[in-house]
Amino acid sequence: MSPAAAAVAPTVCVMDAAGTLGATLVRSLLLRGYTVHAAVQTHDEMQVLNGVVSCDTEKKKLKIFHSDPFDYQSIMDALKGCSGLFYSFQPPRDQPSSDELMADVEVRAAHNVIEACAQTETIEKAVFTSSVTAVIWRDDRKSIPSDLDERHWTDINFSRKYKLWHAMSKTLSEKSAWALAMDRGVNMVSVNAGLLMSSDLTITNPYLKGAAEMYEDGVFVTVDLDFLVDAHICVFEDVSSYGRYLCFNHIINHNEDALNIAKMLAPSAPPPPQSRDQDMRVIPQRISNKKLNKLMVNFERGPRDHCGLVRETNGNGTVHVTKNISV
Repeated sequence: MSPAAAAVAPTVCVMDAAGTLGATLVRSLLLRGYTVHAAVQTHDEMQVLNGVVSCDTEKKKLKIFHSDPFDYQSIMDALKGCSGLFYSFQPPRDQPSSDELMADVEVRAAHNVIEACAQTETIEKAVFTSSVTAVIWRDDRKSIPSDLDERHWTDINFSRKYKLWHAMSKTLSEKSAWALAMDRGVNMVSVNAGLLMSSDLTITNPYLKGAAEMYEDGVFVTVDLDFLVDAHICVFEDVSSYGRYLCFNHIINHNEDALNIAKMLAPSAPPPPQSRDQDMRVIPQRISNKKLNKLMVNFERGPRDHCGLVRETNGNGTVHVTKNISV
């Protein structure tokens, strides 16, 4: 049930609130009646996030914080008075987003954030955004008798061997977060998202490294932004949520889907030659999101966006307002 009906709506923190997921989470949480501490990394993003909210009632419930995931005190400041945290990692703007060193950066950020949650008495639950790539990459993935699900982990040595840096970073940071959360008594759940189908998706997205192998293995999954946001809110609000949740609502497992996403990512590239057998082939799905689907059966989506804001993203994934529309 949406907390909007409660006498006093809870306060939650969204970090990093300037990314595609973060900004949409902020918007959805405000519409559900939450007070939101939106944590961003730069002052420019603070101004951008202010522009996303136009209704006076929402402005009163939005507090924006300049919070660096490597500055422990700034994290504590953003979490003060919050009952929950939604955390997703955004690479520092001056650092590459996909190399071996990024794993250490992401691990340190996750450690700081979970430790700050442990030191904040009001925090009741932390929702940690991870990735399906922290599940699917391992030597024995084709011989596992059951579908891949929340019980499986990507093999770090396999990721390093094949330079799957995104998978390695997500796996190491999530494992670090889980270890610290269990040690420090933090109630944490993770949402392991498929490839986010957002307007800023490009062929350089590090998730796509090994896309051909994901397709052949039956584990190339994608998620719509609205569904991903709903999943985050659901696992936070549902007191029965626990552990990891694979989050996707589409699988790329036949030729037409593969060609469509290839055309979207590289519109000027000629389509590869296809035989009739390839055109008709459907790859068996080898990954399961049953745990999340079961949890979300009775989830109540919040009210529609009544402020009439259309949001797009720029090249670095930061959200900005493009125009108003009537609703």
